[in-house]
Amino acid sequence: MSSKCEATTDRVDWARLISAIATDKDRNAFAALFEFFAPRIKSFMQRSGVNEAAAEELAQEALLAVWRKAELFDPASTGAAAWIFTIARNLRIDAHRREQRNGLTETSDVDIEFQVDESPQPDRQLAATQAGQRVRDALSQLSSDQMRVVELSFFEEKAHAEIAELLGIPLGTVKSRLRLAMTKLRNLLSELS
Repeated sequence: MSSKCEATTDRVDWARLISAIATDKDRNAFAALFEFFAPRIKSFMQRSGVNEAAAEELAQEALLAVWRKAELFDPASTGAAAWIFTIARNLRIDAHRREQRNGLTETSDVDIEFQVDESPQPDRQLAATQAGQRVRDALSQLSSDQMRVVELSFFEEKAHAEIAELLGIPLGTVKSRLRLAMTKLRNLLSELS
C-alpha cells in the first residue's frame, strides 16, 4: 500500500491512511494526516480560547494519539475527521482540567456552578451522525466532475477562479457544476429525510 500516492490523489481516504498507520505504522500515511489535520486542529483549539503555543502543542499531541491509537479507529462508527477532532477535543478538556487542578486558571466556585456543559447530548450526537451519513450517501451519488468541484470549493475552501485554474476549465463551468451538484444534493437529502 503506497500511502504517499494516496495522499496526492483527488480524494484522500483518511480512514485508509489511519488503517495503514494501524497495520504497518506507515510514516507516509501519518505525514499526510499530520500535514492536513495539524493546522486545522491548531485553528480549532485557538477558536476555543487556547493560546497559540498551547494550541500547537495540543495539535501535535492529538496527532501522536492518532499514531498510537490508530488500531482503535472504527470507520463504521464515525468518520476519520470526526474521530481525530474528538481526540483533540478530549485532550483540550484534559489540559483545561489539569490547569484548574494546578490553579493555573482562575475559576471561582460560583463560576463553576453556572458553567454550561456544551458537549453534545447523546440524541443530538446520534442525529448528527445520521445526518452525516445521509450527506455522505448523497455525495456518493454526484458525478466525479461535480464531486471534485464540491470537494475543492467546500472541503478545501478554494475560490471558484482557483478551482477553474486547477481543473483547467472555464469559471462558468465551475459555477454550473456547483449549482447542479447543490441542486442534486438538496433533492437527494430531501428524499432521504
